[in-house]
Amino acid sequence: MAFRCLFFTLRRYAYSSRRSISSKTTPMDEAACTCKRDDLTSRMLKLVFPRRSATAVLQNWIDQGHKVTASDLRNVSRQLLKSKRHKHALEILAWMEAQNRFQMSAADHAIRLELIIKIQSLAEAEEYFEHLPNSSSRKAACLPLLHAYVKERAIEKAEALMLKLNDLGLTVSPHPFNEMMKLYMATSQFERVPTVILQMKQNKIPLNVLSYNLWMSACSEVSGVASAEMVYKEMVDDKNVEVGWSTLSTLANIYLKSGLIKKANLALKNAEKKLSAHNRLGYFFLITMYASLSNKEEVLRLWEASKKVGGRITSTNYMCILLCLVKLGDIAEAERIFREWESKCWKYDIRVSNVLLGAYMRTGSMDKAESLHLHTLERGGCPNYKTWEILMEGWMKSQNMDKAINAMKKGLSMLKHCDWRPNPGLVMAIAGFLEEHGNVNDLNQYVKVIHQLGIANLPLYKSLLRMHLLFQRPVFDILKMMEKDEIEMDDETSALVQAFKV
Repeated sequence: MAFRCLFFTLRRYAYSSRRSISSKTTPMDEAACTCKRDDLTSRMLKLVFPRRSATAVLQNWIDQGHKVTASDLRNVSRQLLKSKRHKHALEILAWMEAQNRFQMSAADHAIRLELIIKIQSLAEAEEYFEHLPNSSSRKAACLPLLHAYVKERAIEKAEALMLKLNDLGLTVSPHPFNEMMKLYMATSQFERVPTVILQMKQNKIPLNVLSYNLWMSACSEVSGVASAEMVYKEMVDDKNVEVGWSTLSTLANIYLKSGLIKKANLALKNAEKKLSAHNRLGYFFLITMYASLSNKEEVLRLWEASKKVGGRITSTNYMCILLCLVKLGDIAEAERIFREWESKCWKYDIRVSNVLLGAYMRTGSMDKAESLHLHTLERGGCPNYKTWEILMEGWMKSQNMDKAINAMKKGLSMLKHCDWRPNPGLVMAIAGFLEEHGNVNDLNQYVKVIHQLGIANLPLYKSLLRMHLLFQRPVFDILKMMEKDEIEMDDETSALVQAFKV
C-alpha cells in the first residue's frame, strides 16, 4: 500500500515539475504587500510570482501620468534585488536600456549581465557582453561573466575572456586574476596559480589578501609547506596589504594538512589576535579549524568568546558550532547548545535541528531522531528536503521501509521548489528492496517515475533488467528509457540485454 501511495505522489510531482506555469492571475498576486502607500516600488513588490510582468506595471504607472527617472528605476531594481525578485529586476533594467532617454551606467550593465546569467543563460550573457557600448561597461561586467565561467569550470572561456580584457587594457585590478586562480584551484591545476601571480607582477597589478591566500594554498599543494611559508613572508613584507585572520587560518590549514600540529595551533593563536570585535565571521573559521584539530576545549572557548561580539547570533552560527561538536563526537554538548538556540530563536530554522537529526541518524539513534522530528513540528519547524533525506536514510538503515518510502514521498514533493535530488544510494536502496522481494510491478512503476524525474542511472536499470529477465518480461520499454536518459551500457548490462535475445 505504501508503494502505491508513493507511485501516485511521485507521478503527480513528476508531472507538475514539467508543467508550464499557468498564465492566470490570482488575488494572492496582489496581496503580497499590504502597505498603504502607492508608489512604483510598492506596486512592483506586490508582484509575488515571477510570471507577472514588471514591465506592464511600469508602463501602467507611466500611462497614469507619472514620470520616472533613471534614479527611480535603479531604486526599484535595487529593492527588487533585495527581495530576490531577480526576474522583475531584470525586466526593469532591460526596459530602462531600451529607452533612448536613459543613460545606462557601467554598474547598470554589470547588474543586468549578472541577472541574465541567473535568469536566462550564460550564452545570452555572453552575447550581451559582446554588444556593450564602451570599455567602462565591459570592465564592470567582466567580473560577473568571469565568475560564471569559474562556477561552470569553463577554463577555455575564462582564459579567452582574460586575454580579451588584457588586450583592451581592462585587467587593472586583482579581482579577475583572483577569479582565475580560484578556477585553477577548483580544477586542481595548482601549478598554474604562480603563473597568474607572475602576470600580476609583470602588469604591476597589486596583490590583495585573497591573492596571497590563493597563492599560498597552491604552493603548498605543488611544493609543500616551505614554499607556502615563502609566500607568507612576502605578504608580511608587502606594505600594501595587512595580514589578517583569514591568511593565518589559511596557513594553519596548510600546516594541518602536513601534520604540523604545533605550527597549526600557533598560527591559529596568532589569527585570534586579528579577530574583529565587530564581526563574528573569523571566530567561526577558527572554531572550524580547531574542530579539525580535535581540540574541543578551544572550540568551546572561542564559541563563548564569539558571544561577546555585538549583534544577534545567527542560525548559521549555531549550525557551525553544532556541526563542530557533532564532528568531535560530543552529542550531549551539541544538545545543550541546541536547546540554547531554541530558547532564543524568533523563527524556527529547520536547518539547525537537521544537524542534530543527522547526528542521531548516523549513530543509529532513530528513536531520538523521530522524537526530535516530532518536537520540531510542535515548535512550528517546517521540514525541508534535507530533513526527509536524513529520516529516509535512517529508516532504510533500520529496515523500516514504510516510513522510508513516506519520507521519500515528502522529499520528492519539494522538487518543484528546489534543485534537490535524492541521494542515488537512497534511490537504489528502495529499488534493491523491491528486487529482493520480487515486486516486479512495483519496481517497474518506481523506475518509470524516477526516469520521469530525470534521476535514473545505470544501476537502477540493471535492477529492473534482472527482474524482467527473471519474470520473462519484455525489455523494449527499459531500453527506450535508457536511450532517452543517454545511459551507456557496461559489459554486465550488455550481457543482461543479450539474454533477452533482442
